Amino acid sequence: MGKAAPGQHLWISVCVLLFVHARSFYLPGVAPQEFKKGEALTVKVNKLTSTKTQLPYTFYSLDYCRPPKIIDSAENLGEVLRGDRIENSPYEFKMREPQMCNILCQRTLNAKTAKDFKEKIDDDYRVNMILDNLPLVVPIERTEQRISTVYQRGFNVGFKGQYAGTKEQKHFIYNHLSFTVRFHHDKETGATRIVGFEVKPFSVKHAYEGKWTEKTTLTTCNPHAKRVVTSSETPQEVEDKKKVIFTYDVDFQESDIKWASRWDTYLLMPDDQIHWFSIVNSLMIVLFLSGMVAMIMLRTLYRDISKYNQLETQEEAQEETGWKLVHGDVFRPPANSDLLCVYVGTGVQFFGMILVTMIFALLGFLSPSNRGGLMTAMVLLWVFMGLLAGYSSARLYKMFKGTEWKKITLKTAFMFPATIFAVFFVLNALIWGQKSSGAVPFGTMFALVVLWFGISVPLVFVGSYVGFKKPAIEDPVKSNKIPRQIPDQPWYMHPAFSILIGGILPFGAVFIELFFILTSIWLHQFYYIFGFLFIVFLILIVTCAEITVVLCYFQLCSEDYQWWWRSYLTSGSSALYLFLYATFYFFTKLDITKPVSGALYFGYMLIGSYAFFVLTGMIGFYACFWFTRLIYSSVKID
Repeated sequence: MGKAAPGQHLWISVCVLLFVHARSFYLPGVAPQEFKKGEALTVKVNKLTSTKTQLPYTFYSLDYCRPPKIIDSAENLGEVLRGDRIENSPYEFKMREPQMCNILCQRTLNAKTAKDFKEKIDDDYRVNMILDNLPLVVPIERTEQRISTVYQRGFNVGFKGQYAGTKEQKHFIYNHLSFTVRFHHDKETGATRIVGFEVKPFSVKHAYEGKWTEKTTLTTCNPHAKRVVTSSETPQEVEDKKKVIFTYDVDFQESDIKWASRWDTYLLMPDDQIHWFSIVNSLMIVLFLSGMVAMIMLRTLYRDISKYNQLETQEEAQEETGWKLVHGDVFRPPANSDLLCVYVGTGVQFFGMILVTMIFALLGFLSPSNRGGLMTAMVLLWVFMGLLAGYSSARLYKMFKGTEWKKITLKTAFMFPATIFAVFFVLNALIWGQKSSGAVPFGTMFALVVLWFGISVPLVFVGSYVGFKKPAIEDPVKSNKIPRQIPDQPWYMHPAFSILIGGILPFGAVFIELFFILTSIWLHQFYYIFGFLFIVFLILIVTCAEITVVLCYFQLCSEDYQWWWRSYLTSGSSALYLFLYATFYFFTKLDITKPVSGALYFGYMLIGSYAFFVLTGMIGFYACFWFTRLIYSSVKID
């Protein structure tokens, strides 16, 4: 029954979300919890995580002390998709009542449990806990840094080391936890609120006299004899038939940090200068491109249009060169126009989702304190943006003189999501094969399919119906019946070359920010600089639009009128560079050794790159679409 719970919770939460959609966004810091002295505090345990394997496991997959009954906390869609599994723990805290050397339990390891602990220590697994919605952190002092203390999420399961005089590597477990709960006491209201949750883990081979009972007093950690645990103790080895005693201390310290800013320590970015450098670097690219676009628009185009409009005689008209020559072919529907409509529609859907998500994030709705909020918001917004996808693909399809709008609607509703879902399903099977808690349960999978088929698909149909009912977009010039021949192009105007060149600048505008996003995903750090991200997103839009317009102009000037697909692929090719950068990041920054973890990384980066391709391609396409309509409607054509 325990395993089915996340799926059931999710099923209920999806139904609730559909009716009370706004509930998934709440402002962080709206409902602080206040605690009286002596009030019980609930400590919860979350998944075990590792940057080496990227496979989360539940806390109780290891032989830790357990409460009498393990209860899953209610989760939202985003938490389940992230692999969070939050459960109750046997730790008992009372507000502002320090405790010393509390014994949790004694465990005798067997061959299997010892092997499990050793594997997790080898793979650098960290234990995550939560108190009053704050994640547990380990403070690390740094002398040479601008920020003196940095915080690492969770503590290591254990460590490897050698006894003095031996060369054999042994595994040691952290079995004594020294917790510090920081609280803020408001003098005016008398309210006490939790503002920090820290731990220092120790490995101690506990000793006691006599027989082991529930009331046994330890000689290695005794509150009455003022015997506290220090880092100089003999560590607790992990081996078959070894007895491990788990203990903890709790200390309460008053803090000046107010409840509203308790997340600031987690979200401190030690290198915000790099983000400014990233934005300045991106702005340089934008200024360079804007200069080129301005030159084309103002000087060349203005001169061209004036010249074309002054051509009076037939002889002069026959000597026309450049982009005006192809006016009779420039709006001829491209090959595979159906597919182009689908990709443009999907790009609009993606654009809408990202834009609205970023606005919510900027307003503070998707703070990390709202665990899984970002993921939930993105999934739901994707579903609701199906309306825009259907509308834009149907409008374009009608412009291409298409008549079977239902066919194009079905393609728009299924093509991109089906590809993503297939890759996701394979990756999920790999995670499931590793018995990891990161595997999305069947109930959640079913809920996602219901969201897709029950809401997204009907919305795409509604959008398509509205879009197709509208009058078709008129071309500024009529197309000739017979397509003109495209002259031989120089090597630098070859489609493959110009498409690959076009992707470099949009990628260059975002790659520094991309580094931080990859670090937050794969090295389990918080990412909360949505202000920077929004600026970079705007720069990306401008860069995609400008590079496509510049290359489109050069293409038309060399009498090549097949711009429809080329405009999409020019900016879309930045996704190729994104995937290459992700590969470079994998080999230089990550310590992943397991084949399954590598497959997961590349699988998810492939999904990300595909989504980036659809987004940037759509921006480039619409920029070029606007540009061609603008210039051809500006010249007099006989």
